[in-house]
Parts: sequence; structure tokens; C-alpha cells
Amino acid sequence: MHRYSRYVAIGDSQTEGLWDGNDSTGLVGFADRLAALLDAHHPGLEYANLAVRGRRILDLLVEQLPLALAMRPDLITVCIGMNDVTRPGPYFDRALADLDTLHGRLAESGATVVTTTFPDLTQILPVGRVIASRVLRINEEIRAAAQRHDFRLVDLYGAPSMADPQTWSPDRVHGSTQGHILFAAAAAEALDLPGSSHDWAQPEGMRRSSIRARAHSQVLWTNNLLMPWLWRSVRGRSEGDGRGPKRPRLTRVPV
Repeated sequence: MHRYSRYVAIGDSQTEGLWDGNDSTGLVGFADRLAALLDAHHPGLEYANLAVRGRRILDLLVEQLPLALAMRPDLITVCIGMNDVTRPGPYFDRALADLDTLHGRLAESGATVVTTTFPDLTQILPVGRVIASRVLRINEEIRAAAQRHDFRLVDLYGAPSMADPQTWSPDRVHGSTQGHILFAAAAAEALDLPGSSHDWAQPEGMRRSSIRARAHSQVLWTNNLLMPWLWRSVRGRSEGDGRGPKRPRLTRVPV
């Protein structure tokens, strides 16, 4: 196993850890969980998490990437693009071009880079059909970049565990605590950590998503994601306005 000494996570709400804990007690998330796994194998890891909810690909290029590279990490995880996928209007082609630029700069850093595709939301959410073509396009770009730049790839699309409603929070877009545990296990496999395996893709006792369950998920998505998003949009605000990263500097991983 390669020993990593400086790990920086960049991204949006998924990497920040929404729905794995809360803002009062503290968010955890897959990146925190991955950092703990790495530190358990080789104590002394320094870890920063620059992710902020609501951020898009361009935000990473402008805000997070320069800060991350200045820390000279030897490991970077990047999970970004869902806020671009769901943003209405003629912006998606530009977002994919920005993603290509982001991948190129990450490759130039010399760090090991772990990236991820997005799951097939149509398996749990009827409205997922509306953005299905965009999900396919961004996943194609992510896979191509992983092959071109020798990134470690976590391929969530098509993994049976991603169709389990228990993997997802009440808004059916962010991972639940169980989901974040699975995401961390998938990243551990991508990094070939001792004890890792592909078991995360189909955990024991998973529940298949029925038509009724998907309809219920649609209601949860509307109440917990769509309506708050519409209210913020009417006021010209973003979910991440006024927020900074939860771990802006490299520090030792807490026990």
C-alpha cells in the first residue's frame, strides 16, 4: 500500500458530508471516513476538506483548486458536477469544458487523484429521467479523463447498491450515512487499501427500489430538495452562500 501524507478533498455537498451528521453536531461524509481509513493504516495523515455545498465545476477551478494545489497534496479526491447537471439552461457544454480543464490541472499536480461517476438516478427517482442524458455525458467525460490521466475511478453508475433507497438521504440525491460509508469503501477499493473489496457495490440485505418506492422518493425529493432550491432561487441565493470549507487547512486526522 502506498503511504499518503497529505490528502485534500474538493467538491460540493457530497464531499462536505451533507446528511451524514448535521450542521449542529458536525458533518462527517465519505471523505472524512476515507481519511480515517488511510490514517488507520499509516498514522500521521494530514487532511483538508475544501468542499462547500452548492458549488459547481467552475467554482472548483476558481476557488478550491488553487488552495488545494498550494497544499502540495499527494492524494486528492474530487466529486463535482451534479449541480451543473441539474442547473437549467444552456450551460452544460461549458461546464463539461471546465471539467476537462479541471482534470488536466489535477493531473499536472502529480498527486494520486480519485474521481467518481454519478449513479443512475432513474433507479430511485422518477425525475431522474429528465437529467439522465446529462448524467451519461458527464460520466463519459469522467471515465475518459480517468483513463487519460491514470486517475483512480469509483464507478457508481450501475452499481446495484446505488439503487437501494437506504443508500440515499431523504432528498434522494445526497448520500445517507450508509451511503457515505459505501462511498468511502468504494474509494478505499480504488486505492487498493488493505481489506478493501468490491462488496460495497452490492451489500447484504439491500432493498430493491420498487415503482412505489420510486414514487415515494419523488415526494421526498420534492419536499427536501426541490422546494428549498426553488425558494433560494427566487431570492437569488445559493445553498452555500456565506459558507466556507469545514477543514480549510491540513491538520492531523482526529481519533
